[in-house]
Amino acid sequence: RCVWPGQGLPLVDPSTGRADGEVASSSAEDVAAAVQVAKDAVSEDSPWRRLSLDARCEALRRLADTLERALPDLAEAESRDTGKPYSLAKALDIPRSIANLRFFAGLAPHAGGAVHRLQGPLESLSYTSRKPVGVVGMVTPWNLPLYLFTWKLAPALVMGNSVVAKPSELTPTTASLLAEMCTSADIPPGVVNVVHGEGHVAGQALVSHPDVSAVSFTGGTATGAAVAALAALQFKKLSLELGGKNAAVVFDDCAFEDTVAGIVRSSFLNSGQICLCSSRILVQRGPNDAFYNRFVDAFVAAARGLVVGRPDASTTDMGPVVSQAHLNKIQAAVQAAQADGGQVLCGGRRPELASELGGFYFEPTVIAGLEGDSTLAQTEVFGPVVTVHPFHDEEEALRLADSTR
Repeated sequence: RCVWPGQGLPLVDPSTGRADGEVASSSAEDVAAAVQVAKDAVSEDSPWRRLSLDARCEALRRLADTLERALPDLAEAESRDTGKPYSLAKALDIPRSIANLRFFAGLAPHAGGAVHRLQGPLESLSYTSRKPVGVVGMVTPWNLPLYLFTWKLAPALVMGNSVVAKPSELTPTTASLLAEMCTSADIPPGVVNVVHGEGHVAGQALVSHPDVSAVSFTGGTATGAAVAALAALQFKKLSLELGGKNAAVVFDDCAFEDTVAGIVRSSFLNSGQICLCSSRILVQRGPNDAFYNRFVDAFVAAARGLVVGRPDASTTDMGPVVSQAHLNKIQAAVQAAQADGGQVLCGGRRPELASELGGFYFEPTVIAGLEGDSTLAQTEVFGPVVTVHPFHDEEEALRLADSTR
């Protein structure tokens, strides 16, 4: 069931910068209504609560099959909302979403609790019994919308919980489509609920609702701290997946061509908008800095070779970033890095394509010359921007890798 109030937020196509639809702007009252529906769906006499574990596993498999039949349409919707290449959504996002459902359907029957025998004068047997907590609130991000929604959804459902999900207002479409598909998978009404809207309204209302027993959040670290504070007041079960500043460490005895290709992919896949992307490249100097210079030259050449283009073009390696606000953040980070003495080796600007189509395009960017404690080396940009840093030996590499705040 999807909650759609009357007033909407603009849904902007990142590839053109133009609004092509609306998404609901749910209020706290809308969230409360969804939570009540979810609570009723897991009452003691509800169909979902009466289902066996095997039956819930089978429901997840049916939902996975339904997604698989709709894979091209889901990939198109994901590409349109996020700006990522259609080829990437079709090859990665949607297949992984399907795999998430099937994985937890296969895992759940074998995820039993531990049993411990306590010996002594009062011999006893202690065991763990896993039971549903009730309503699970989920706040999911815009970079991998369906992928991360299903990652949270599947374990919650298979254990017998109901769900109220608040996807990002920037990328809402596939969450709505999945909720509709639950009917085809014979998942009872009210078990999966989606409310759209802004984080400080709908998200906050969901996290703080007293009938939400557990919260799963993926997003920025500052927002995660606020979510944790709200959840702690009511001692909710809490799962947080937050930001990072990942280092890739390159030694001079690596398989050179494979390493260059691998780090280009890990840096710029999805326009660098993945929490696992490499954003600091630590490269061993080698004698007279020869290896460092060789690697950086090859890495920059490969980054320049990436095709920034329309998401629906088969030749596109990198689409736009997700929004104008995020583009502004990336541009400001690059400008600040230059003010700190950073040298832009490639990129650092919008491509010509941006003036032709509009949209939030930004070139793959490599910056050298920054200290390890500089702002850019310490702060997650979440875009197609990486820094490169030389090191002498393993000890220095580990120190640099572990130096983020």
